[in-house]
Amino acid sequence: MKKIITFLMSAIMVLSLVACGSAKEQTDMEAVKEKGVLVVGITDFAPMDYEDDNGEWIGFDADMAKAFAKSLGVKVEFVEIDWDNKVMELDGKTIDCVWNGMTLTDEVKSAMDCSNAYCNNAQVVVVNKDVADKYKDVDSLSGLKFAVEAGSAGEKEVNALELECTPVKAQSDALLEVKSGTSDAAVIDLLMAGAMIGEGTGYADLTYTVSLNSEEYGVGFRKGSDLVDALNKFFADSYKDGSMMKCAKQYGVQESIIEQ
Repeated sequence: MKKIITFLMSAIMVLSLVACGSAKEQTDMEAVKEKGVLVVGITDFAPMDYEDDNGEWIGFDADMAKAFAKSLGVKVEFVEIDWDNKVMELDGKTIDCVWNGMTLTDEVKSAMDCSNAYCNNAQVVVVNKDVADKYKDVDSLSGLKFAVEAGSAGEKEVNALELECTPVKAQSDALLEVKSGTSDAAVIDLLMAGAMIGEGTGYADLTYTVSLNSEEYGVGFRKGSDLVDALNKFFADSYKDGSMMKCAKQYGVQESIIEQ
């Protein structure tokens, strides 16, 4: 009798472990479809993600994320995150992906599973137009006080050059630092510089000079996520049918799009 009871208890424990294991094996795709929402982590970063006059998130990345979510049969929700905490937000499952002109650095690729690269970019130095002629190469940057987005590729480049810098929440804040005179210069993404500074913008007195690197953008997911393959297929299909390029032209980033 004792053997039978012991056997039954063992069987129950095994079944319980199997049940628990099954619950943990839900894929990201299944989780997203179950809740009906793809939660996308972003920052305010024109022309990739920014709010229109009605408070709706638009931009090349935002519009592509909406289209990807639609292809999965779910809605999209944008969550503005602290860029320096993007991996923590992802691993904590408060977001499903990081889709915000994210540079595919070695650090990013070691912390996330990333999509294929979809856009070329660079980190550029932004200064006031009236002093731009003084800063045409890396050597000329010594002594400047920079503003950079915390955790960004721009911060990495400035630190590598051992230049003085102040981390701020977003690239848009870095531009404000230069405009207000709090910082001498900022390092931001080339695509953002092209969209937000110069004639006809709110930063008409600013310009960009030195390019510090060349890089590529990708979308980040949790390690082992099956959403990566789904997005890569979506990118390939969107490139092939022309919808990706149509969206890129709407936001002026068509020259940076990488063939899928």
